[in-house]
Amino acid sequence: MTQPEWSSAFAADVLDVVRGLPLPAPTREWAWEGATGAAVKVAVVDSGIDADHPRVGGISGSVAFEVNSDAPDGVRIVEGPHDDVVGHGTACAAIIRSLAPEAEIYSVKVLGANLKGKGALFYAGIRWAIDARMDVVNMSLSSKSSEWFAPLHEITDEAYFRNIILVCAANNMPGPTYPSQFASVLSVAAREGDNSWAIAYNPNPPVEFGARGIDIDVAWSGGESIEATGNSFATPHVAGMVARLLSKHPGLTPFQVKSVLQALADNAR
Repeated sequence: MTQPEWSSAFAADVLDVVRGLPLPAPTREWAWEGATGAAVKVAVVDSGIDADHPRVGGISGSVAFEVNSDAPDGVRIVEGPHDDVVGHGTACAAIIRSLAPEAEIYSVKVLGANLKGKGALFYAGIRWAIDARMDVVNMSLSSKSSEWFAPLHEITDEAYFRNIILVCAANNMPGPTYPSQFASVLSVAAREGDNSWAIAYNPNPPVEFGARGIDIDVAWSGGESIEATGNSFATPHVAGMVARLLSKHPGLTPFQVKSVLQALADNAR
C-alpha cells in the first residue's frame, strides 16, 4: 500500500531518538489526565461537519466561505448550519471529539464536493478562526500554490503570535505543502498504529509530528463510517491532544505546546 507523503519518516526502523530537555519530563498524566477539552474552541477548516453524526455529537457553531466576485476579496461568508459535502470534515471532527469530548467544535467550510477549494477560501477560513479567537485550528488540507506561500506564511505567523495553535496536515503527495512546512504550525503526517494517543516527533522537519492515520475507521457523511488512510486523519488526533492539553493547562503558547508534545513522543529519551 502506498502511504501518504512523510509517513515514512515515522516508520519504527528509521525514527531517530529525540534528545529531551534537561528538565523533569512532562508525563501524559500531567498533560491531560482528568481533562476533557472543556472551554477550548476548536475550528475544523474543511468540507463542513455533519453535526448530527453520532460520533460528532453536535457542534458549537458553523460558517461557510464561497467564491463571489461581488464580495470583498471575492469571498462571501455564510453564517449558520451547513452540511458536509463529502464526509472529510466530519471524520476530523469525530476524531477530535473522541480525544477531547467536551471541546467546543466549530465548522469552517472552505472545501467543495471534490475536496478542492480556492486558496482565497482557505485563507479566509484561517482569518475567521483567528478573529473568532479559536484556541486550536485543525487544517487537514494544504496548498501547493506558490501564490499562497507569502499570504499563508504571514497569517500563520499572526496566529502563532496570538497563541492560536494551528495543526496542519502535510500533503499526501510529494511537493510543496503550505502552511504545514512553516515553523509556526504543528505539522502532521500519518503513522501506523492503533493507539489514538501515540505521537512521534520527527527530528528532521519540516513535518514534525506523526500520529495515527493508517487504515483507521473514521466517521463519514450520512451517519456512516469508512476505513481511510491519510495525513488528514492524523492531524485531528494531534488537534484533539492539544485541545485536551489546553483545557488542563490554559494559556500555553504554541512553542510550549510543541515542547510538551515532543516530550511525550514515543521516541523521546
